[in-house]
Amino acid sequence: MRYSKGFIYTLKEEQKEASIASHNLLLRAGFITKLASGIYNYLPTGLRVIKKVSEIVREEMNRAGALEILMATVQPSKLWKESKRWNDYGKELLRIKDRKGNDFVFGPTHEEVVTDIVRKYIKSYKNLPVNLYQIQTKFRDELRPRFGLMRGREFIMKDAYSFDSDEEGMDVSYQKMRTAYYNIFKRCGLSFRSVEADTGSIGGKDSEEFMVLSSTGEDEIVVCDSCEYSSNIESAKSITKNDYIAEEPLKKVATPQKQTIKDVCEFLQKEEQFSAKALLYKNENNEVFCFLIQGDDELNEIKAARATNSVELTMLNDDEIEKAGLLKGYIGPVNFPNKDIKIICDKRLENINSLVVGANEKGYHFTGAKLHRDFEAETKDLRVVKEFEFCPRCKNGKLKKIRGIEVGHIFKLGLKYSQSMKASFLDKNGKAKPYFMGCYGIGIGRTAQAAIEQNHDDKGIVWPISIAPFEIEIVSLDTRSDEIKKYCEELYSDMLNKKLDVLYDDRDERAGIKLNDMDLIGVPIRIVVGKRNFKDSKVEVSDRKTQEKYLIDKDDVVEYVSKIRDELYKNLQI
Repeated sequence: MRYSKGFIYTLKEEQKEASIASHNLLLRAGFITKLASGIYNYLPTGLRVIKKVSEIVREEMNRAGALEILMATVQPSKLWKESKRWNDYGKELLRIKDRKGNDFVFGPTHEEVVTDIVRKYIKSYKNLPVNLYQIQTKFRDELRPRFGLMRGREFIMKDAYSFDSDEEGMDVSYQKMRTAYYNIFKRCGLSFRSVEADTGSIGGKDSEEFMVLSSTGEDEIVVCDSCEYSSNIESAKSITKNDYIAEEPLKKVATPQKQTIKDVCEFLQKEEQFSAKALLYKNENNEVFCFLIQGDDELNEIKAARATNSVELTMLNDDEIEKAGLLKGYIGPVNFPNKDIKIICDKRLENINSLVVGANEKGYHFTGAKLHRDFEAETKDLRVVKEFEFCPRCKNGKLKKIRGIEVGHIFKLGLKYSQSMKASFLDKNGKAKPYFMGCYGIGIGRTAQAAIEQNHDDKGIVWPISIAPFEIEIVSLDTRSDEIKKYCEELYSDMLNKKLDVLYDDRDERAGIKLNDMDLIGVPIRIVVGKRNFKDSKVEVSDRKTQEKYLIDKDDVVEYVSKIRDELYKNLQI
């Protein structure tokens, strides 16, 4: 492509709407432009990147035996009502009506549609397993769209769906996709890790997220320093060891004007870990729950939602607490005054013999409270794990926290959709059985932006060659020299004939502008043709990542650059 004809427009200024480097660079380098909150247009160079990521994904999905289809983006509500997600999915679901008043959704995902397709055509175990995938635009009405393509409302996703006759087959399909994902992100030049994850609104048994490691990632990851255990913070578990405390009798004590855990424990000269704080939340059905966790712990709201089969939880405000007949700052499980509110305790409280808890009376708390002796409650894992706690897998390693960007997610759905949608096949004995399903998603735009977040410097983007908009850039620093112009034209033509992916900056601009744009756009291999070197029959070839520069004989440039290109690709081989 010739730069002068490429619809490439760069910006000098930092973009105020961008709070992370990759978003800022996508805008400044002219890869995307904002249309509305969380909605972006892809410009020519941006679309080239998207196509390259998509092609890597397509090649690995095909290699794993998946079959590409393309499903409708607009879906009828009846399918979502069959799966029972019409009401359960939440406010991210964009509901629309046609001119006849019929309800539809703009697809955020396609479990219902693909299940409908398969139940129409696959009637026998002989036609299983099958894995269908697509690369297509989705829409999720994010509450706070941010970070450009990282958390947009409209986005491009690869979503695949496997159908098997039994659970063992589902596990095999899952592992094939897991391997394909490792290959995809390796080929995209990313440093990543797979982590255990929550299944969320998709549902199912097990799931893993693929995280690109980045200090600016919006997801927190827990990893073990001794084994391969890793998990999203939303699902992470740990082994904790509470200090022993002797059992005490239940005793009500005055705690005048002491409402926070910190103040109460300081007043009573107790450690916060031997207290229980009560947190009140309501779900989308206005069911209210009281969660009890240790005073020095933090409630994991994802775990709490899962424990209550809720889509989302919202903390009660002061007025709502008062209407529930409770006293803020003094809420406790002993003689709990509202029988309509379910109490759920974190599992750690089972191991503490003597707890400080609210007495449900202004100015008073209990000491010596003990679960199953002084009060009853269901116990669940509710807490956010902390660094340096013990690994739940190897039991000896210590946990640490790092940050990452989610680029892929795989799920074992099991029978969730096939049972609710009555999608079945006939087994060897002629008996109808539901399919065992899996689903597998990759954010195409998010993967591209994550690559920038992991590969940039103070000058601009440093693309991995496999997903760069161009592999090679030719920059002519003297467009008025007929000799240099002729050489650049011949070099450009020769590279195109050899199927090299090249951008030729043929603009009549100052050298500084061209070089700055070259760094900003981030093409991996750069060829700079200037009169100072050209008079000695030399051309400068440089590596965008290492910044190393070499003077090469002008007649050897194509061969030299081809070797560099091949070596860069070799480093990304699976």
